[in-house]
Amino acid sequence: MAELYIDADACPVKAEAERVAVRHGARMYLVSNGGIRPPAHPLVESVFVPEGPDAADKWIADRAGTGDVVVTSDIPLAAKAVAAGALVVKPNGETLTTANIGNALATRDLMADLRSADPFRQGGGRPFSRADRSRFLDALERAMRKAAEAARGAGQDEAGT
Repeated sequence: MAELYIDADACPVKAEAERVAVRHGARMYLVSNGGIRPPAHPLVESVFVPEGPDAADKWIADRAGTGDVVVTSDIPLAAKAVAAGALVVKPNGETLTTANIGNALATRDLMADLRSADPFRQGGGRPFSRADRSRFLDALERAMRKAAEAARGAGQDEAGT
């Protein structure tokens, strides 16, 4: 069965992800340093990691693999999850795969260099929109179906069929 991992500290689509996970009967993990209300549904578990840089990312990266889905905006975490065989969806609905994760990492590094070169640069990206939320729901639904197929395939391989 596919599992859904949410990098939850700054995730704007936790409720949407929970609805999709519950509809698929998938276990969902909301991973954060705290400050998130515990979910009511028994398939959804809050995981509180210690304070510190990338503790939630490390927890997810250590567990996510083939047949799982990871929701994150963190590109290094996405790269680890993709390398482990997990499907990755950003909150804006963009999917990260082996075909595009290298470009995403390069763009992230370039933008970090540009920000550090111009200390007066203001602002960030565009605000999260209703269209982003809709794209996320569509992308997560597709990823959950694909992950369930991968998990079924892995289970058949283990059973020797």
